[in-house]
Amino acid sequence: MKPTPNQIKIQARRYLKVVEWSDEDGVYIGSAPPIIGQCCHGATEADVLKQLAVIVEDWVEIFLRDGRPLPAPSAGKTYSGKFLVRVSPEIHQKASLKAQALGESLNQFVAEAIASA
Repeated sequence: MKPTPNQIKIQARRYLKVVEWSDEDGVYIGSAPPIIGQCCHGATEADVLKQLAVIVEDWVEIFLRDGRPLPAPSAGKTYSGKFLVRVSPEIHQKASLKAQALGESLNQFVAEAIASA
């Protein structure tokens, strides 16, 4: 089934778009876990966000067209900031997104981060 552009846009909005600065590369890098990992880069956050929006829509279209289930949405998810150790919700969100991108649980990600510190 070929999805409509409106169906694609609605589904694509369900995924958080993450733009981070890379000291190593000297550019901004974009990802949208769990639908796609690091996939684009650019000189400004706005440029990367525009690229990322198109890439996420492309992936959503592929999933819908092929009849495959979409990954669980990541936008709008709330974070409590608690997991045995209290941290700010922003740190909880960042750690959770990094763990998703690596295909790990939050517990596994944090345990490995602490072990390597």
